[in-house]
Amino acid sequence: MTLGLAESKLAADRPAVQPVLREARDALTTALAELRELTQGIRPAILVERGLAAAIDDLARRAALPVRLEVAVSGRLPEQVEGAAYFVVSEALANAGKHSHADEVRLGAWEEQGLLVLQVSDDGIGGAAAGGGSGLRGLADRVEALGGRLTMSSPPGRGTELRAEIPCA
Repeated sequence: MTLGLAESKLAADRPAVQPVLREARDALTTALAELRELTQGIRPAILVERGLAAAIDDLARRAALPVRLEVAVSGRLPEQVEGAAYFVVSEALANAGKHSHADEVRLGAWEEQGLLVLQVSDDGIGGAAAGGGSGLRGLADRVEALGGRLTMSSPPGRGTELRAEIPCA
């Protein structure tokens, strides 16, 4: 953004400086994309060492809103499933904290008929749009890559519910 601002303010020698600024902006865009890709592959230490239940509990304790938590996950799940679940919960709690104007979030995680089910719902203003940001699309892609599905319900004035169903096998 700063490079864009500098570029727009150039007046004197714009033709000479503009290619340099464009190259710098392109390099930063590439670096940011690579950083995002890298962070999606990194698993938090608590998830690796103690499993999904402990990692979800940690996320709930650090959330911007009070979280009512119900976790019934027995033992360890496949690494990809735990990783996807962690990022779904993390993004859902972050979105609720930023956008929902809620008083509380309810977070459930349980196993049901070979699926890990995650449900994150808030008592906020609702009206969230699934296509509104790349975060939800990225979560849906991650869940769908494992054969699962991600759904969202967010009627205006009635809160938002995000539900992920991820096969455990």
